[in-house]
Amino acid sequence: MHRFFRPLKLQQQVAAIAIAAAAAGVAVSPWSTSHLLFGIHHISGCVRLFSSKILTFTSTTRLNRHNPFILTQNRPTKRMVWTYPEVRRDSSAVEELHGTRVADPYRWLEDPDSDETKAFVEAQNTLTNKYLESYPDREKFRQSLTTMYDYEKYGCPFKKGDFYYYFHNTGLQPQSVLYQQSSLTSEPKVFFDPNALEADGTASLSSYSFSKSGKLFAYGISKSGSDWVTVYIKPTTGFEPNQHLDDLVEWVKFSGYSFTHDDAGFFYNQYPKPEKTGDKGTETDSNLNAKTYYHKVGTQQVEDILIHQDPTNPEYLFGAEVSEDGRYVLLSTTKDCDPVNKFWIADLQKTGGKVTTDLDFVKVVDNFDAEYNYIINQGSKFYFKTNLNAPRYKIITYDLEQPDQGFTELIPQHPVDVLSFAKVVHQTNLITVYMHDVKEQISIHDLSTGKLLRELDIPIGSIESLAGRNEDTEFFFKFTGFLNPGVIYRYNLLDNSMSVFRTTQIQGLDAENLETKQVFVESKDGTKIPVFIISRKDLTLDGKNPTHIYGYGGFSISMTPMFSPTWINFVQHYEGVLVVANIRGGGEYGEDWHAAGMLHKKQNVFDDFQAVSKWLITNKYTKPEKLSINGGSNGGLLVGACINQAPELFGAAVANVGVMDMLRFHKFTIGHAWRSDYGDPDKKEDFEYIYKYSPLHNVQSEKPYPAVMLVTSDHDDRVVPLHSYKYIAQLQHVAKDNPKPLLIRIETKAGHGAGKPTKKKIEEATDRFAFIALATDAQWHD
Repeated sequence: MHRFFRPLKLQQQVAAIAIAAAAAGVAVSPWSTSHLLFGIHHISGCVRLFSSKILTFTSTTRLNRHNPFILTQNRPTKRMVWTYPEVRRDSSAVEELHGTRVADPYRWLEDPDSDETKAFVEAQNTLTNKYLESYPDREKFRQSLTTMYDYEKYGCPFKKGDFYYYFHNTGLQPQSVLYQQSSLTSEPKVFFDPNALEADGTASLSSYSFSKSGKLFAYGISKSGSDWVTVYIKPTTGFEPNQHLDDLVEWVKFSGYSFTHDDAGFFYNQYPKPEKTGDKGTETDSNLNAKTYYHKVGTQQVEDILIHQDPTNPEYLFGAEVSEDGRYVLLSTTKDCDPVNKFWIADLQKTGGKVTTDLDFVKVVDNFDAEYNYIINQGSKFYFKTNLNAPRYKIITYDLEQPDQGFTELIPQHPVDVLSFAKVVHQTNLITVYMHDVKEQISIHDLSTGKLLRELDIPIGSIESLAGRNEDTEFFFKFTGFLNPGVIYRYNLLDNSMSVFRTTQIQGLDAENLETKQVFVESKDGTKIPVFIISRKDLTLDGKNPTHIYGYGGFSISMTPMFSPTWINFVQHYEGVLVVANIRGGGEYGEDWHAAGMLHKKQNVFDDFQAVSKWLITNKYTKPEKLSINGGSNGGLLVGACINQAPELFGAAVANVGVMDMLRFHKFTIGHAWRSDYGDPDKKEDFEYIYKYSPLHNVQSEKPYPAVMLVTSDHDDRVVPLHSYKYIAQLQHVAKDNPKPLLIRIETKAGHGAGKPTKKKIEEATDRFAFIALATDAQWHD
């Protein structure tokens, strides 16, 4: 069961589209289950923004002649004063929560369709755009980043039926294209091209699945980055690239597609149609009452067979999968983002291979004590990756014909390393990926005994994707690192040979003069936090370097090394230092590391991030004025909490699609699933803890804030944009005299991050670093 309904880091999605995401230029671990000029005088009578009053200065303040938005002050006591859009505060919006009166003056911003909210969005974007346009090197950054993005991106080849497939992007295509070839050396042809769906590239291939025979291809299309997808079916031969059957499956969300082996149909997950249906992704309704269906090829959706639902637990999410041998239907039930699930198995032989509404499921696991990820089965013997009494995961087996034996351990938990992924290739070879101090390595074990056969000699970095089937004699994997855009390797299991299949070349990457190192920083409570530092080899530790920290810290998601053209552009052209902090709450050291940063230990996450910031300052990498921070989704919450708690540490902060209203996050779309990490605001003990760090409710006026830019999108139905709207309104109200700007950038026709076309990625990254450069006075170097 893929728990990809979490608030995630940039583009982290289901295993099935890891290759596509990688080909689009985003590093994604395929087994991360569980992982944006002129003023208006009057709008709707509520918001005013005057171009002549973007800035207000004291009489002794003078403008920098090179940049009108950077002040040169005659005396250190003089400060810049900003004039922000006037945003209505509703003083009547107060409620009592567990004996505490909580004001919510911007609750009206929760309605994305009101004229008043639309006016707010337009006025805020006008202010932000004018500020960003003042940066003189903005176009240089954009052009340099565009050049660096313009390289061929390949995904690992994988075989389905009689054909090989791979994703490819020529460089600046909005979306990656899926190619088909009869052999690895034959001429490839376009099999599916999402770029043909929308002129602006905002339709994306969100998820897909091939049937076992390889004759059918089910694929989900997302528009404008929404989590909603519409599913189509395409035969793999005899059809034009984007031609499909008449089948149409709608209102699908958080779902994979698994065909029965007779090619008759597939299982999928659906939610009830929301009241607002005109513009998918802009609604905020809570996603409840999921149902699992079986769609028969060639029929209408209304005829689909209901496989499972649980009306008594409307927040549960289900996923049905057909076993490797086609005999069994595997049903997984997840209650939230916690890495635990129920696991039921139904034998299709009992129904003559037919899928019916009353499948007889054997409840192998009927509680939420641990996570069980199906790997393969050999007859009645099933293999699972699990955290059952193993926070770093292990491999176990279960025999349906000998249930009294329970679970049997095949590969025990490693003493130190975390088991990230496991799959079987060539019948008897169990391929595993282990993570050691946030660096991944591949091992091969004997499936019957669990014995370690060999470890692959690969560089230090991450395994971005791995492709191979039980019936294959080879597998492919893509290795990547902070300075390595990707090498695809081919491993032959017949002679145990490994070769380079494809390398990636990038114009403008000066990797020879850059380096990556890992340090371990002591946090507030003494815990050692792993930290990656990417910089020039000739870096001078004088406390003056522009430095940028990225963090996430939640939902057991690991921030493994990944290649980012944006980060490299910052390091090379600002002579900057890029830092990735592997703070608690992630999965870098297994479930214990995750648990140490969730629920009533969430403050550890913020303490870790602040400790890394202080370490960088103490060790002369930078100083607060030169230090910028960034995080997305749960990482946006991280940024919001840290600038409230320790604003003096930072010169600039950018929070992408952040969870900012921690008292109401559970009331919108899939937010209720995040209570496993955050706690439940409806429970007094959780409320009292959450209330102390919720960004929206802890905006302060005692210390000046760094320059702040929130980034969100109008079609983000994962972390709905109201979080950022309300937080920026509160910041601008409470800290209206802040010497540095407090802004928000609101993207249109975009969602939480997945499926964003290349041009939008470049535009957003350009604006992010234009803002950071302005705020930290980072100098561009050609």
